[in-house]
Amino acid sequence: MDFAIYKFPYGFLKIGYQGETLKLLQRTDNPIDNDKKTDFTDLVYKDIMEYLNGEITIFDFPYELEGTDFQQKVWQELTRIPYGETRTYKEIASAIGNKNASRAVGMANNKNPIMIVVPCHRVIGGNGKLVGYAGGIDMKKDLLDLEQRVREKIE
Repeated sequence: MDFAIYKFPYGFLKIGYQGETLKLLQRTDNPIDNDKKTDFTDLVYKDIMEYLNGEITIFDFPYELEGTDFQQKVWQELTRIPYGETRTYKEIASAIGNKNASRAVGMANNKNPIMIVVPCHRVIGGNGKLVGYAGGIDMKKDLLDLEQRVREKIE
């Protein structure tokens, strides 16, 4: 896997890719020196920035998730959460047929390799609190607030 690093509002965005398939998207504070930007990584970055500016609500570049069968089920379910909405860990667990797996859902969220695109930021605690996000709680709050504002404009 090759990597490209771009500056974005939350530090640096690390884009991992093979060919023209996204494999990793994560926030990092440590840019690497030998990154390899391509037309594909430029497209991913452009789409992420357009999302952060409220200009797009879906992504259409190819991506591939690698993980356990359970993680794959969780991540697939995350992609079903509509833009601007949230689900609890328990709701995700129930949706994948294992209502008692809330903690395991949380662990799968933590291992999500493609933040924002696979919207683990849309999963909240059962009490409605914002908990656990690889990009940090402030970023999670910002993403949810952004989606709510954009959704209100659309409706």
